[in-house]
Amino acid sequence: MFGLHDIPLSIVREGISLSIERDKGGLFYKRKCMDEEVENVFLSSNSKVLINPIEPLHMPKELTPYLLIEFEKSIFIEPTARKIIFIKFPVEIGVFVHGKKDYQIIDILSLAKQKFTLYGSVKSGIICKYWKSDVYFTMPDINPVYEGVIELSMTNTTKRWVEVTKAVFNAYGMKIYYSDDMVSMKANMKILSKKVAEIGFIGSHLGKGMKRSLELYTSIKIPMIATKFLMEEGI
Repeated sequence: MFGLHDIPLSIVREGISLSIERDKGGLFYKRKCMDEEVENVFLSSNSKVLINPIEPLHMPKELTPYLLIEFEKSIFIEPTARKIIFIKFPVEIGVFVHGKKDYQIIDILSLAKQKFTLYGSVKSGIICKYWKSDVYFTMPDINPVYEGVIELSMTNTTKRWVEVTKAVFNAYGMKIYYSDDMVSMKANMKILSKKVAEIGFIGSHLGKGMKRSLELYTSIKIPMIATKFLMEEGI
């Protein structure tokens, strides 16, 4: 499903039905997903469509650039240790038309349920997209149309055991890679104290042949906007 496609295009997979046909100089786009139907006409003579995973923070609409993933079970990491875990994240799929100079997003869809939560206090907390994941010590099986996997490298810089129950990720730093059977990201979590940690992404894939996604937050990134997230309200 993911990758660069010629037009006409027809894809039916996992409850998603998507087609693009030429119609008298324009492109007729039709899509069904999760009981939602979209039909549009694009006045373009170009003949390529890119479909790839994008940051999972656009649906049902862009309320926040932050993704909070709560762990099904708490993790206790020993003093000064560095450990690697795997967690899952929801996938959103971007459909782009290849224009004369660049790509234009024409649709976003997802099979994942959309939930939000508050990180921090009611008075000063931030809204986050919410997802819950098991914690894995080896690469888990995934359905790449529905879920991706994050390889999270955790470093405990303190001299005490620390409990970790969640991680908050900043969409402006996300670097997503995809293949036919996998969607992935890699991130670092630097634990600074019992309640504080810093999380940032690494531009690296998890398997041979994986391609870098065309992300939306990256394309609109403003130089002064931070790409990491400092968890100061508990980990």
